[in-house]
Amino acid sequence: MSTDLKTATKLAVPGKGGRRRLTYPWILLIIAGALVALSVLRAVTGTADLTSTGQFGAALSAAVPIGLAGLGGLWSERAGVVNIGLEGMMMLGSFAAGWVGWQHGPWAAALAGIIGGALGGLIHAVATVTFGVDHIVSGVAVNILALGATQYLATLWFGQEGSAAMAAGGNDKQSPPMPDMPSFTVPGLSDALNSLEAHHWFLVSDLAGILGAAVTNVSWLTLLTIALFVGTFFVLWRSSFGLRLRSCGEAPVSAESLGVNVYSYKYAAVLVSGALAGLGGAFLSIGVHFYQDGQTGGRGYIGLATMIFGNWRPGGVAMGAGLFGFMDAMQLRSGGPTVHALLLGLAALLAVIALLKVRAAKRTQAALSAVAAVVLIGWYFLADTVPLELVEASPYIATLLVLALSAQRLRPPKANGRPYRRGQGT
Repeated sequence: MSTDLKTATKLAVPGKGGRRRLTYPWILLIIAGALVALSVLRAVTGTADLTSTGQFGAALSAAVPIGLAGLGGLWSERAGVVNIGLEGMMMLGSFAAGWVGWQHGPWAAALAGIIGGALGGLIHAVATVTFGVDHIVSGVAVNILALGATQYLATLWFGQEGSAAMAAGGNDKQSPPMPDMPSFTVPGLSDALNSLEAHHWFLVSDLAGILGAAVTNVSWLTLLTIALFVGTFFVLWRSSFGLRLRSCGEAPVSAESLGVNVYSYKYAAVLVSGALAGLGGAFLSIGVHFYQDGQTGGRGYIGLATMIFGNWRPGGVAMGAGLFGFMDAMQLRSGGPTVHALLLGLAALLAVIALLKVRAAKRTQAALSAVAAVVLIGWYFLADTVPLELVEASPYIATLLVLALSAQRLRPPKANGRPYRRGQGT
């Protein structure tokens, strides 16, 4: 049966003429190249914060909720259910965490966030799997319902005159504060890396700054998120359960003919999707110690973009979340000067893309890339900083650029978003 399922999941694999698959050595080479590029950029521009422990620590924290949302989208869409309701599920998770957290602490808040997000996933699963509602319509409805429900319940539970929540510091826009989530620091190693970073040596100090972020004041929820990414890979790609779930997203009719209960697997995937997004929302509430209206800030949509950029694979989602987390942290920490330094890096990247397009005989794309590189170089030398409006929009601009550059190599699950009814293949 497993052999037949593997055949079903390979129905949509591109032919021999497709792009070369990235192997682990190539991925490591890309990461090493990115580190060298950042070191060169830091040395040329003199922007020390570009590779500092503070910058990458903030980037790691910013990447967690985005990565959890993207991972949630991956679970759902691998089973064939499009989930643009991730934003709403994050809202439910952040609200539930704020509600439980001020009364029972941060760990209970994390559990409440998982349950709140799973509730949103259940609504989406009932609508799409059981009743056959269009997946996009259902996802939009979940987002709208979550926004309205959290605002109403916040007024009712946190902002009611004379309530214990209001006495503890809550109001109709936010919950009372909750205690700190424990974090860990590796003693000795953290101090040694910080000392190396302070010397500003080429590559060595940059690597020390990046590694220092992984051993200094790291939340236990961040470690849990890393474990969830690793676990997702092994569950979906190294187990019979994962094989059956992915077959539901590639060829549900074939999977059903082999005895797979497609409805059950779709339900399980969407529930896990909502739970992961809810945990991402809970991370936001726990990080600032309270739930606040508008807290998710579109991170569910950015998580959806990381899933697409990552080609529906956990490793790709992690890389995308790291990139968007880096941009988000950069605009919050250092603002214009650091974004200004990245203009030079982006210009160099576009110049390389232009050369690659010339080799591929794609002259129009090569010309556009070259012109954009020249414009960015001119902008870098003619201005000392970047306007605040562009700094604040930099994570979203990065989202659009990355999706535009990666669009040609994407392959979603073949039956993703398609309506499915039990017995339709008979």
